[in-house]
Amino acid sequence: MKKKIMSAVLALALFFGTAPAAFAELSDGALNSAVVVTAKYIYSETQSPQVGSVGGEWAVIGLARSGYDVPDRYYRDYYSTVEQYVTERGGVLHERKYTEYSRVIVALSAIGADARNVGGYDLTIPLGDFDKTVWQGLNGPIWALIALDSRDYPMPENPDAATQATRQMYVDYILDCQLSDGGWSLFGGTDAAYADDTSDPDITGMALQALAKYQSRPDVAKATEEALDCMSAMQQDDGGFSSMGDSNAESIVQMIVGLCELGMSPEDPRFVKNGISMLDALLAFRRSDGGFNHTAGGTGNNQMTAEQGFYALVAAKRQRDGKNSLYRMDDAIDVKLEQGGAASGGTGLPGKHKDVKQVPVTAEGTTFSDIKNHSNKTAIEALASRGIINGMGDGSFAPDANMSRAQFAAITVRALGLEPKANDSFTDVKPGDWFAGYVGTANSYEIVKGVGGGLFSPEGTITRQEAATMVARAAKLCGMETDYSGAAVRDALAQFGDYTKTNDWARASLAFCYDQGILDSSVMNIEPTQKIKRCEIAQMLYNMLQKAKLL
Repeated sequence: MKKKIMSAVLALALFFGTAPAAFAELSDGALNSAVVVTAKYIYSETQSPQVGSVGGEWAVIGLARSGYDVPDRYYRDYYSTVEQYVTERGGVLHERKYTEYSRVIVALSAIGADARNVGGYDLTIPLGDFDKTVWQGLNGPIWALIALDSRDYPMPENPDAATQATRQMYVDYILDCQLSDGGWSLFGGTDAAYADDTSDPDITGMALQALAKYQSRPDVAKATEEALDCMSAMQQDDGGFSSMGDSNAESIVQMIVGLCELGMSPEDPRFVKNGISMLDALLAFRRSDGGFNHTAGGTGNNQMTAEQGFYALVAAKRQRDGKNSLYRMDDAIDVKLEQGGAASGGTGLPGKHKDVKQVPVTAEGTTFSDIKNHSNKTAIEALASRGIINGMGDGSFAPDANMSRAQFAAITVRALGLEPKANDSFTDVKPGDWFAGYVGTANSYEIVKGVGGGLFSPEGTITRQEAATMVARAAKLCGMETDYSGAAVRDALAQFGDYTKTNDWARASLAFCYDQGILDSSVMNIEPTQKIKRCEIAQMLYNMLQKAKLL
């Protein structure tokens, strides 16, 4: 009889088509182990979390929601860092990129802090400005909702807003931008949309996260089902997703978190292909030390991917354990915060190169006759007081003059406290040249390279994209995570009208500089090939040293 039944089952399978591959759910033990190992990795790599999308909020959120044993001091120090950062900027985290507020709000909520009173500033108020929030594309309203809903903050009233926002307006905006295939893209449905816009799993996953709390609305529930169908169809045979032609971990992350926010398992049958779930696909990017690679075949850890991969694992574990989702934080940890405390500064980041040192003030009060009302005055004076940057010898600074490659090498080496030492790498840099030691050291630490043919071109000028690339290399020596790729580059640069004019080799560095506030992202265009000015380089290095805790 058993043989007859089995024969009948096989016959039906052959009649209706090939049976799907068997699926084995990831065991609780394997998931728990992955969370613990990666938590240990994240904690070890971000001993001093800063305000930023790498080595900052995402690490704090993942750890705080993971249940991993982290000392309260870790979160208190982070809060003090945020408080100091907010105070120094007069409560303005960014003039145009309002996801900066949202990201910090979510992290503060995760550690039990109230984002409405940080150093006396209410960080939720900017999200009451509808026009400014949606300016950067769907990221704006999506993360405004996630942030405000993370702790059920009341909708802030923004007296300066041309259009006062409501939660309904943000939900409607997201729905209005849904593409015909059911998903979402960064600018789809807006005037800034590309002609060939198609749904993107990163943005679609985030949209699902934002809409998760509004499923009682029939139009939201309908849009959600359409998006799930779209993403199920887009899912690859290996269980993963591709964004901008790149099969990557971050796209899987956002879809895992999206399903978990909806109360669904990331191993839902619709998202299992050939017996491979999204969790299986994500773990294929994971390294044995707990870090993650951006691409499955990639080499070396990508810290941004590691932090995102971590909080996706945390979201999956919380969903399986029946706990609140990642962004529903009425069960947040209760950290006894020390308000008004000063964050530690001037010591550098844990990952900085051993040769990089803080440069002390040796000429306090140094200034120049031509920077009295200049917008970069603070940066110029701060560097000049430490002997990092000099004037023109006549009491002036010439802020709008171009900077030569030799001058850049000199001030960067001084800024990092490195010892000038010639290395005879370039035929046009002679031992007796004043800049020989600076160029040699900058080259030895791979901050600057030649122009080809054994030449350095010391008197040549530097463009904005070249400056960003060199400053990013210097920042890496300072312990900052500069490895931007894929969606991170797109999200940081897509707001600029001329980002497609940047060279491929410069985009990751430009993304890092704009995302970390080293370059001013409130401008409309990058102007990548424009020659950089002395005042601009001073500001870039000043911003970088502040972020690296070396001022």
